[in-house]
Amino acid sequence: MKKTQQLSVRVNGKGESKQRAFAIALSQVQKEVFNHIGDIVLRIEPQDIQVVSAKQMITTERFLFVFLPRKRTLYDITLDVSVNVSFVNLADIEFKSE
Repeated sequence: MKKTQQLSVRVNGKGESKQRAFAIALSQVQKEVFNHIGDIVLRIEPQDIQVVSAKQMITTERFLFVFLPRKRTLYDITLDVSVNVSFVNLADIEFKSE
């Protein structure tokens, strides 16, 4: 009834700090696993994380296009996460009608 499967999902995160971008990417793992597995998920256990791409974008903003320049940094990270998923296959359960 309980089954285990290993998946690899690709997630992406953007944020104003490295930690925020990484946390946003990891928070999307559960959503991607639910999209791949249509059954009831019991456990998602990460096994390995690989960085596909990591970018840092720096832009300069100015007030009224001239005054008070400031630099803003945006981080973009793409990860491949290998996970072991334990789930219950609903097709294996036989429901009896009364």
